[in-house]
Amino acid sequence: MRDIAILGSTGSIGTQTLEIIEKRGGFRVRALTASNSVDLMEQQVRKFKPEICCMYNEDAAKELKLRLSDVDVKVTSGMTGLCEAAAIGGSETLTVTAIVGMIGIEPTLAAMDAGCDIALANKETMVCAGHLITSHEWNRSHFIRPIDSEHCAIWQCLECGKKEEIANILLTASGGPFRGMTVEQLKKVTASDALCHPNWAMGKKITIDSATMVNKALEVMEAHWLFDVPVDNIEVVVQPESMIHSAVEYRDGSIVAQIAPPDMRIPIQHALYYPQRLESPLKQRMSLADIGAIHFEKPDNKVLRGLPLGLSAASDGCGMCTVFNAANEFAVAAFLEGKIGFLGIYDIIEECMRTIKAEKEPSLEQIFELKENTRELSLKFISSMKNPSAC
Repeated sequence: MRDIAILGSTGSIGTQTLEIIEKRGGFRVRALTASNSVDLMEQQVRKFKPEICCMYNEDAAKELKLRLSDVDVKVTSGMTGLCEAAAIGGSETLTVTAIVGMIGIEPTLAAMDAGCDIALANKETMVCAGHLITSHEWNRSHFIRPIDSEHCAIWQCLECGKKEEIANILLTASGGPFRGMTVEQLKKVTASDALCHPNWAMGKKITIDSATMVNKALEVMEAHWLFDVPVDNIEVVVQPESMIHSAVEYRDGSIVAQIAPPDMRIPIQHALYYPQRLESPLKQRMSLADIGAIHFEKPDNKVLRGLPLGLSAASDGCGMCTVFNAANEFAVAAFLEGKIGFLGIYDIIEECMRTIKAEKEPSLEQIFELKENTRELSLKFISSMKNPSAC
């Protein structure tokens, strides 16, 4: 029986992780964390009986503590609570980092300091602090188990060859809900339109990131650090059916791809139980004959500009990647609130990248200073946008 700590247990990845371990067994839940979903966290605590649960929001933690007064569980809050939960059990624990946003960086480092194994579903950890993660002594005896479908696919494909035999990583993208649209059409799209992803059921933030192709830029940055492959050797390919989750091209010309239905339970289960391959968590197996055809396209970088903006940031190091990521985070929030139009997301990212100076390898303190500077500039720029629908 293995210990597990799930950071972000009330989100999409977290709830599916709990669903899988409840079905498959093999894990004892020792810690759960969330931001402010008190109702669901109360249900999870009563069901899985962790030793500690953390609500990042202090008011939510106070409410949860009152509700769980009859339960033997430690209720904490804030970053201190997140880090305590992440590190519980040390080397006996698998810590699943499924928090959205830059708040995932510090608890991931805390888990590394404690010697935990890590299954990672938080892009920002590698995007903003990849240099800090990969230089940590933890890497001498551990490796990160990626949960994102693309990176989990690459991880599996890389087992077919040696590092020096890699020619390129082929990172696939669905193209999102706006694939094939023009700039004029994008001026009229709404948040509801952007949240209708054709293949995946995901949280709001990552769904918008998929629509802008920012998500794919973040995944390129993440793949660079996870697999120690230059950004120039990572090619993004649009694969609309979302059946090929990524591939690796080897120097002999062979391309090894991982194919599976677009369901996050498959990569989650692989990361949890590696090196075992358990029975599929899906009721029905995929039939290639029934699919009939799988298509490939080049991304439209002139219309969906998230990818080229991100590649530009990646060439300038983790500091500018932090600016790119933070600007996008604030811009997406503004778009969801109706304060800016869809194309305004790109405008805010560009303005912040053009204005803010960033170190190539910032310290942890500098990373969060960059986020704050980006927040101030983003809010100033958002408030100056007079006509959201035209942005």
